[in-house]
Amino acid sequence: MSFSPETAAQLPAGARRLDLATTALDAPLPSDSAEEWRYSPVTRLDLDRYSPQLHPPGPQVPESELAKGCGASAIVQIDNGWVTSIAVTAGAKASGLEISLADWSDTSGDLADSNSLDQLHSAFTPGALTISLVANAVLTDPVRILSSQTGSDVASFPFIQVSVGDGAELSVIERQISGEDPGLTISRVHLTVGANATLHHSTLQSVGSMHWHLARHTTSVGEGAHLRAAIASFGGSYARLRTDADLVGRGASGELLAVYFGDADQVHDFRTFQHHSARNTQSDLVFKGTLDDRAGSIYTGMVQIHPNGAGTLANQTNHNIKLSDEAWAWSVPNLEIENNDVRCSHASTVSPVDADQRFYLHARGVPPVEADKLIVAGFFREVLDRFPVELRDEISALVSAKLDTGSSSRAVAS
Repeated sequence: MSFSPETAAQLPAGARRLDLATTALDAPLPSDSAEEWRYSPVTRLDLDRYSPQLHPPGPQVPESELAKGCGASAIVQIDNGWVTSIAVTAGAKASGLEISLADWSDTSGDLADSNSLDQLHSAFTPGALTISLVANAVLTDPVRILSSQTGSDVASFPFIQVSVGDGAELSVIERQISGEDPGLTISRVHLTVGANATLHHSTLQSVGSMHWHLARHTTSVGEGAHLRAAIASFGGSYARLRTDADLVGRGASGELLAVYFGDADQVHDFRTFQHHSARNTQSDLVFKGTLDDRAGSIYTGMVQIHPNGAGTLANQTNHNIKLSDEAWAWSVPNLEIENNDVRCSHASTVSPVDADQRFYLHARGVPPVEADKLIVAGFFREVLDRFPVELRDEISALVSAKLDTGSSSRAVAS
C-alpha cells in the first residue's frame, strides 16, 4: 500500500489527516537547490517505493528482554513508528514520571518553515509518545527508548515529545536500529526544558545501510535551564538531522554534540540552528565526523543572536577526518548577530589523518589499522566524554567495526 491521502485517512483522526496528506503529496519534495538541502541526495528519494505502516506491528522484543542488564526509570519500545510497549517503574511513577500516547494532532503548524516531508510526517505519524516529569523531580536512571524498523520498503513516522518541569532532572537515551532491508524513517522529536531544569537527551543511530533516516529535533530551553542533546550516527544510506535549538529563557544553556562515521557510500547530513532569544544564554556545539571509502558528510549551522540576546556566549565547531581520498565533506558554519554584547566563535576543518601522528605510531610498531583506530578514538574523545557513560563503549565498538571494514583496512590487507 503506497502513499496516498486515502491511506492516511485509515489512521485515527483520518478525516483531518486527509487534507494534510493531500497537501503534502501534491507538494514537491525538497530540492537540493534550496540552501537547507544543498549538497544532499534528497532528489533521489523515491516515495513510491515505500508503504506507510498503518497498524501497530506488535512488540518485537519482550519487555523482559528490553530490561535485562540495565537500570531504567522506564523502557519504551517503538516499532515501525508505533509505540508497542511502555514499562515505567513504580519508583519513577511515584516521582512524577508520566509516559503516554498523545492523541493525534496536526504538528506541522508549529514549524514555521515546514516542508512537504514535515507535512508528510504530520499526516502519517501514529501519534506522539509523550514523556513528562513534574517540577523538582530528579530521576537518576534514564528513560530508555528502543526504536526499531522491520520489513522491506516500510516507511515509519515516529514522534517523541519530552517535557521536563521546572527544577527537574531527566535523562532520555534512544537507540535506533533496523535490519538491512530498504526502509524510510521520517522522525520528529520535541524537547521542552522548564526553568532551572536539566535534560540530557542522547541518541545512538545504527540503522541498516539501505535505510533513509530523516529526523528533525526542536527544542525549547527555559530560564536557567540546561539541555545536553547528543547524537551518535553510524547507519543509513542517507542520515539527516535538522536541529532547531531555541534558548528562550534568561541564562538558558545548551550543549549540542555529535559523532558520526560514514563508510561505503553513506551520507551524513546535519543542519543546526542555535537561537539565542534571551539574555545571558550559552550554547556549545561540537560535531565530529570520520569518513571512509566514498562516504560524505554535510554540516551547515547557524548561530543566531536575537536583539534581546545580550550577554550571549556561543560556540560552533565541526571537524572532519577523511580516511580515503574519495571521501568528502562540506562544512559551512554561520553567524547572524543582532546584538553587540556577545561572544561568538565558529570553526570547521576537513582534513586527512595527520601524517605525523601516523608516522609516530607506525615507527613504534603499531599496525596501520590499529594506528587509525587510536587516532580516530582520540579525535572523538572530546565529544564522547560528554555522552552517557553507558554509550561510550558501544560507540567505540561501532567505530572500531567501521575501521575494520573500511578502505584503509582493505588497502593494508592488499
